[in-house]
Amino acid sequence: MKLLIVLTAALGVPALALAMYLFQPWRLVTTQTVNEAPPTVASAPAARPQEPASATPQPIEELASGTFVSHEHATTGTARLLRLPDGSRVLRVENLKTSDGPDLRVWLSDQPVTKSWVNFDDGRHLELGHLKGNRGNANYAVPADADIGTLTSVTIWCRRFSVSFGAAALTTP
Repeated sequence: MKLLIVLTAALGVPALALAMYLFQPWRLVTTQTVNEAPPTVASAPAARPQEPASATPQPIEELASGTFVSHEHATTGTARLLRLPDGSRVLRVENLKTSDGPDLRVWLSDQPVTKSWVNFDDGRHLELGHLKGNRGNANYAVPADADIGTLTSVTIWCRRFSVSFGAAALTTP
């Protein structure tokens, strides 16, 4: 009996430590809130003497938007793909509400959004970075060479377990 207890402890403690590291169960009840301001139109640069000053700054253009649907975890909010006056693009995630999780990433994907998440790692995707917070509003820079014509959805992807927490189909206005 004593040997059984020693063996159980010798095997059980490392197994429990590994499971805690991999699954991080406390993240299911933690919240990371972020509240980044929307990107703004920078003031127009001073015109060179030979160029007339621009009368009005160019507005921010919404290229596409979509509403998140839940996959492995309840997920709500919206995603907006914006073009700034300087030509750069930003993915803005607004009013996001999802579970916290280990190693969450924001992906632009070429996969359609359905009730199932299993297709998201089958196609092409572009990682925009770590999810900044599982609650709130955040901006993610989209690289200039990203083909947004083919990357038509956004997913909150858990890289550790290869699952989508939620996704939004990006449709043009």
